[in-house]
Amino acid sequence: MFTSKLLTLVMVVQPPRILLGMKKRGFGVGRWNGFGGKVQTGETIEQAAKRELWEESGLTVDTLQKVGEIKFEFVGSTEILHVHIFRTDSYNGEPVESEEMRPQWFPLENIPYDCMWPDDVIWLPLLLQKKKFQGYFKFEGHDKILNYTLEQVDDI
Repeated sequence: MFTSKLLTLVMVVQPPRILLGMKKRGFGVGRWNGFGGKVQTGETIEQAAKRELWEESGLTVDTLQKVGEIKFEFVGSTEILHVHIFRTDSYNGEPVESEEMRPQWFPLENIPYDCMWPDDVIWLPLLLQKKKFQGYFKFEGHDKILNYTLEQVDDI
């Protein structure tokens, strides 16, 4: 019997660069990632995404574009991580380091995939092309994808 955990992820893109955060603690520590986390009681998914972006990077946004949904299964866990993925090309403020994340800009041609979750190299190119997608990734540990599905969709 699986339970589901609702999460958000925001990718800040300003061609020719992308803002990533080095995870300093908790799940995914030591990896570059977008900004996000748990949806709290009483929040919409978009409100949670905006709050997490602000808490982790100091940035605020007026609008987010929802581009994807991915479910993650980790062998041995009964919890499915259901991640709603957003993109924003405009923001307010300047990125600042938080207790959880250290933001850094990367050129789009030099994204540090080798220091990111292994699935990012599969779906992030779709986000960068402003294409919408849905997927499911099954992991063994945190570094090995056992199998996955990913499809481009018209609406999400």
